[in-house]
Amino acid sequence: MSTPVSHQPTLQPIVKEYYTFAEPPAEITLESGARLGPVTLAYETFGNLNAARDNAILVAHAFSGDSHAAGHYTTDSEGEKPGWWNFMIGPGKGIDTDKYFVVCPNILGSCMGSTGPSSINPATGKPYGLNFPMMTIGDIVTTQKTLVDHLGIKRLHGVIGGSVGGMQVLEWCVRYPEFVRAAVAIATTMRHSALAIAFNEIARQAIMADPNWNKGNYYGSNKPDLGLAVARMVGHVTYLSDQAMRRKFGRKLQDKETFSFGFDGDFQIESYLRHQGSKFVNRFDANSVLYITKASDYFDVVDRMGRIEGPGNNTREKTKHLVISYTSDWLYPTYQAKELVQTLKRSGQDVSFCEIEADCGHDAFLIPDERLTTLIRGFFDGLS
Repeated sequence: MSTPVSHQPTLQPIVKEYYTFAEPPAEITLESGARLGPVTLAYETFGNLNAARDNAILVAHAFSGDSHAAGHYTTDSEGEKPGWWNFMIGPGKGIDTDKYFVVCPNILGSCMGSTGPSSINPATGKPYGLNFPMMTIGDIVTTQKTLVDHLGIKRLHGVIGGSVGGMQVLEWCVRYPEFVRAAVAIATTMRHSALAIAFNEIARQAIMADPNWNKGNYYGSNKPDLGLAVARMVGHVTYLSDQAMRRKFGRKLQDKETFSFGFDGDFQIESYLRHQGSKFVNRFDANSVLYITKASDYFDVVDRMGRIEGPGNNTREKTKHLVISYTSDWLYPTYQAKELVQTLKRSGQDVSFCEIEADCGHDAFLIPDERLTTLIRGFFDGLS
């Protein structure tokens, strides 16, 4: 007699949606002072909003992510690839969609459905390119708040994200503290170190040095694929760790027994990075890399995190914070997470902290790990 197969519950097929606002003459004003409109945000939702409209969790994606955080799309043409946090979001998972209404918007400045430098500038009928105004993490969060209001959400049960997504979490806490019941910041920082800025600048220079970049006006012609691939290779190294690369690659050769004594790429790590670079050029826009990395470099909430409460504002329910770091993350090391925790504590915030031991590097939060799932499930469910 055969044993029944147990199937983990999954989300229903997902549909990417779009919300357009700030139609001229009612453009939004960015932190730079520039005006932008119309603005479109691509987003996906999972689960159902309750009658009180207060069970929503906003998931903020990382630098090159998108709104497809979980589940599968409805048509074959959109692809069957599961969402980037599929192990975390869904019925019975860490963020349980039987309990919570999950919203994941694609960020402003991206090229994955939201308005960015590759979008059509209504004033010219051509892609913005470098005419797209410089935006900040604050601008990204302001547009997300507009979307959340549009969806009829009265208060966020939580906001959660890793890396650049974690920056958005912190920005939500300082801009709209009364709107956020709980915040989970994973593998992130209150501001970029010189090291992080340096790697971003190398990536930007690789793109701008490509002869096809043409000062951002490459749409409709040859794209700066080589520069973008090199930028991705540089970035990808920062997402890994020495331990992970030693474990996975070491000094193993790629499909050969001895050195080529040339520049074809002898080692497996060389082949891996080239593969990552070539994949990236097929799905991401070079100008979006420039804008998002610069917005990340500008980000700085060190002073504002210490003033979340503000004078005379102690009667409201304080946001509960969970800060998570990884032992092998050298892009945003644990000492930066501890600085965040100390800043929150000094301002009287309710904050918990966990450092997870893992050798996967910065990208560890994107890898299935029951410890992370358990932490997040317990944190959000504990608020109920």
